[in-house]
Amino acid sequence: MFRKLTLIPTFLLAGALVTLASVPLRAAGSSSDPAVLPADTFVILLSGPYKPVPQNPVADCNNLGLLGVNLCDGSFSTTKIFPVSGLPQGASVQATTGEGPSSGERQAENAIGNFYVQFAGIHVAYELPGGTLTMVFTGNNLTPVPDGQGGTYIVGTIQLDITEATGIYTSFLGGHNKMVDILHQLPDGSFVEHCYCIISRPPSTAANRHDSESGIERSRHKDARARGAAI
Repeated sequence: MFRKLTLIPTFLLAGALVTLASVPLRAAGSSSDPAVLPADTFVILLSGPYKPVPQNPVADCNNLGLLGVNLCDGSFSTTKIFPVSGLPQGASVQATTGEGPSSGERQAENAIGNFYVQFAGIHVAYELPGGTLTMVFTGNNLTPVPDGQGGTYIVGTIQLDITEATGIYTSFLGGHNKMVDILHQLPDGSFVEHCYCIISRPPSTAANRHDSESGIERSRHKDARARGAAI
């Protein structure tokens, strides 16, 4: 019975990886580009135990410059963020990309940011290299699965809308996030996260960016031809 139960999350994680493999990604700008931006769709991993964010007065709160949430009101918990794909190398502190840690030591070494969530509310926030994002939950398709040890895996997908964006993520305002989640509630009531976040720009913003990039590329080719003719 125990072996059967522990295989369930592994099977669902395999399904999550298939979902990720089907996500179309445009390459992020190179670090030499003066306007380095994430891809139109990028993927990050939330992984590790959640810890409560201490309650503090607004004056003493590191609220990351966000206006839509108060991270120090006592309702938020936090865990670590790891890169998967689509983030510009020039805006990230990671040495290599990957799918997260296998130990607490590697968590501290490879994490690129912090994720904040209200388990009893609707808001989340992402502290990422180069900027921040605030989102609200809009729907979910979650199923509880007993872990055979007195805890529960909460497995499925969650939908969120992006309501605030700063820094290099400003163009993601109005975009969407699809979480592919395996949240483990331990017998003591604490939570351990393993969640892929597929974060996308609004379609209109992405289309405008593609048009701008195409125009720049055509201009570069035109200049190159002109230089060749002059020679």
